[in-house]
Amino acid sequence: MPDVWLPNPPDGTAICIGFDGSENNDFTAIQAETFDGFSFTPRYGPDSLPTIWNPQEWNDQIPRGEVHAAVDELFRRYRVERMYCDPQDWRTEIGEWALAHGDEHVFEWATNRVKAMYEEIKRFEIDLANKRISHDGCPIAAIHMANARKAAKFNQQYVLIKPADHQKIDAAMARILAHTASSDAREGGWDPTPKRRRVVVS
Repeated sequence: MPDVWLPNPPDGTAICIGFDGSENNDFTAIQAETFDGFSFTPRYGPDSLPTIWNPQEWNDQIPRGEVHAAVDELFRRYRVERMYCDPQDWRTEIGEWALAHGDEHVFEWATNRVKAMYEEIKRFEIDLANKRISHDGCPIAAIHMANARKAAKFNQQYVLIKPADHQKIDAAMARILAHTASSDAREGGWDPTPKRRRVVVS
């Protein structure tokens, strides 16, 4: 495990993205994962800010313009294979991202489905334990991961909840979504190598 916050992968890297959004109480977070399982918090903009927004730092409202700018930058900088987005409060924006970047890359993935979410939490836990996932040491994401608590559901399933309103878990949820996206992409034949342009000589 890294003791420092590692830099983002180089521009042009193939990645998948997870997005967990809020309106004005919880955080909004974008997390990403490379083909080989490196999980990281992207940075964006001229000040290289982390793609985790605390509404208390933005007049108690998630800065949707900042989120839009970050998503646009990530699609320009990286080769995004899939972006899985929890649609709560953000359906219109997700639709706009799908139009701008392709509905073959941007998908709604609702986290309020107990069975589906349980299966992805378990996959994340198992892959993390088996060192299929490494991470960048992002301190905000680390806090959110530590905050997450398991809430029992039927059939011995569970979901993740925050133990108190001030103990946020949104970056953890986005990180799991990024891993789900990258796992599904790999199973679907994701090729992370850059495509060569064909030059036709007449």
